Amino acid sequence: MTVMIDETHDPARGSWVKGADGHGNFPVQNLPLGIFDAGDGERRPGVAIGDHVLDLRAASAAGLLPDNVAGVLAEASLNRLFALPADVRLALRHSLSALLSEPGHREAVTPLLHRAASCTLHLPFAIGDYTDFYVGIHHANNIGRQFRPDNPLLPNYKHVPIGYHGRASSIRPSGVPVVRPNGQRKPPDADAPTFGPSRRLDYELELGVWIGTGNALGEPIPIGRARDHVAGLSLLNDWSARDLQAWEYQPLGPFLAKNFQSTISPWVVTAEALAPFRIAQPPRPEGDPRPLPYLWDDADQREGALAIELEVRIATRAMREAGLASERLSIGPASNMYWTIAQIVAHHSSNGCDLNPGDLLGTGTISAPGDDGYGSLMEISRGGARPFVLSNGEERSFLEDGDEVLLSARARADRAVTIGFGPCRATILPAREA
Repeated sequence: MTVMIDETHDPARGSWVKGADGHGNFPVQNLPLGIFDAGDGERRPGVAIGDHVLDLRAASAAGLLPDNVAGVLAEASLNRLFALPADVRLALRHSLSALLSEPGHREAVTPLLHRAASCTLHLPFAIGDYTDFYVGIHHANNIGRQFRPDNPLLPNYKHVPIGYHGRASSIRPSGVPVVRPNGQRKPPDADAPTFGPSRRLDYELELGVWIGTGNALGEPIPIGRARDHVAGLSLLNDWSARDLQAWEYQPLGPFLAKNFQSTISPWVVTAEALAPFRIAQPPRPEGDPRPLPYLWDDADQREGALAIELEVRIATRAMREAGLASERLSIGPASNMYWTIAQIVAHHSSNGCDLNPGDLLGTGTISAPGDDGYGSLMEISRGGARPFVLSNGEERSFLEDGDEVLLSARARADRAVTIGFGPCRATILPAREA
């Protein structure tokens, strides 16, 4: 089902919930879904509206939502909800929009709202599988240039979306600290590897793509229908230990350097909410190969990218103790992706691999062409060769214990209300003895 712009996106639509209108992330035009508890330990589905969370399980029990979603809203994850047909999910969005915008519902809905500051957010899905792609071409060029100055991209990059299977068990929601990983590292001038804490810990600015309706084993998803299988997006920080990675990644690719933790923003900004922000995929540079037919769809090229602005900020321990604000490291558009989301979904399933509700696909690091849009410290510091200085005088090449990294995103378009993704943040803790 093609997602259309409708009355739920109307810029003139307001909400009776105090603070929702003009909210930087969660106006009524957004309505992202997640799993929360209100301090009682009971995990249930909710929707973010301004600085509040609407309890969807309670709203369903009160007869305020369609009957055909009552069973799935009793769950402690969104897997079954997003496995429902797209028209059922769209009907739920329309019901929520009406509940939160029409004043006549205020009396019934107000008791079901919780202050977001008093809630704990959890992983939105029971994640079965996690795959990380490498579709940020500027990041691929910047990293490749450090190792192969004359030929930064390997020959397959422009023919096939590159990816690898990651570790689903270590994905955590925003706010959960990251323990510095231990591992083997071998500097180029060393005779043998040593074991210990990573000295080159890095973040990676990515989008996380959540799968809704899956496909049967052996039945590829055609490129023209790939978007129908995408439930929504979150922010994703795929933390990387660059020194461990440099030693272990050949010949099979990332392992312990990547699987110790990934951080997501816990609210799922749905495919329906993103309809007004679809834009054309940037044209490929002249001379680049045309993708094979299974990866090409004219409609996807016309509207397969998204007008989302991505930002990374850092707050060191010293900055926080001094009461200083976090400092921007980079900002840039999500359209700096060489492959579209539909293309990576189609490619992932092209060999018959079955995708399931709640599977997570990472886009890979999204960087802009210039220094102000680099999506990792590996790029900003040129692999550690050019440390950068923060406004308080501290220097960084890679992350130090106590550093907090904050990712944020806003979807912006003419004649549309800006919507955001909410926080994706974590603080680095010291390594633990192995």
